[in-house]
Amino acid sequence: MLIGLFPELNAPGGVQRASRHLAAVLTEFASSRGMDCRLLSLNDSPELHRMTLGGREFVFTGCDRAKGQFTMTALRAARRKAKLVLAAHPNLGPVVQAMRFVAPWMKRIICTHGIDVWEPLGGLRRFALSNANLVLAPSRDTADRVAQEQRVARERIRVLPWALDPQFEALLAAGAKAAPPEGFPAGRVILTVARWLATERYKGMDTLIIALPRLLTSWPELQLVLVGTGDDRVWLEDLMQKNGVERHVHFLTGLSYSELAACYSACEIFALPSGGEGFGMVYLEAMAYGKPVIGGAHGGAPEIIEDGVSGYLVPHGDPIHLATCIEALLADPAHAKEMGARGQQRAEHEFRFNVFARSLKKILREQCES
Repeated sequence: MLIGLFPELNAPGGVQRASRHLAAVLTEFASSRGMDCRLLSLNDSPELHRMTLGGREFVFTGCDRAKGQFTMTALRAARRKAKLVLAAHPNLGPVVQAMRFVAPWMKRIICTHGIDVWEPLGGLRRFALSNANLVLAPSRDTADRVAQEQRVARERIRVLPWALDPQFEALLAAGAKAAPPEGFPAGRVILTVARWLATERYKGMDTLIIALPRLLTSWPELQLVLVGTGDDRVWLEDLMQKNGVERHVHFLTGLSYSELAACYSACEIFALPSGGEGFGMVYLEAMAYGKPVIGGAHGGAPEIIEDGVSGYLVPHGDPIHLATCIEALLADPAHAKEMGARGQQRAEHEFRFNVFARSLKKILREQCES
């Protein structure tokens, strides 16, 4: 048996999307080897869920945030001669460590994402990471932080970049030019996609709003579209009003995947000047649509965005530098289009889902056979 432990699968967000990718490949790998696969989600509703990802079906059980039930179910599964457990977040490390006592032969893989490992973790989570057979990181930067901050031996760390979602790839392959969703403005548009949470202000959406007045002096009809959801919208709207850009900032929420893809297609520039992306799937999505991308010069973003080649990297919280980069793209659309084409080529060759699936299956095979 293979076991997958997840914080959440049936919800929006980068970690959740990566978790679905892991769950689909784990299920496919188990099926190819005639093994059972048990997937458990801590925060999803308490029933059996069935999901499909790019033609790959997987089934998981939710535990409705009941940590005790989640742990006991994982322990019972481990006793059934489990060969390997994969935990999709460091916060689940203590459960993996507990499973070790009932199944000491079982191989243990723990996935990291970004800021979740940028500071030393608490004792149990850090101990579980250090004792895992393998720790996966989506970027070299995250891998370095796992080694430095969590004291995990480097030979136990493997870089496995996340990938474009199969559903997103299908929309790209179809080549359909869907109309943008209601509320998407006409004209030259800067797009940003992220959750609006007070705990995630490092994403840099405030810096985009602050940079807008400087840009409007030369491009008075420029528009900024923020796609997302969360409890921090009021703060962002207040910032928008203080900067006098109400007519130029648009909030879109509750979009379907096809509507989000239409936003990428319709925008001119994608920007998320974040100070804390461990990877940044939204950069990949914008690149896949041939858009020049602006990201923060921190974390894993520089491993996706080639500065001056497929976009620009800017220091977090620097509206002047951010505005200068946006001005350069707006002033030379032909060069911006060339940057977008280079990013698109890289996204298509290096970050397709089948590349991710092949790499993860190789890791699973190595662990199961060692």
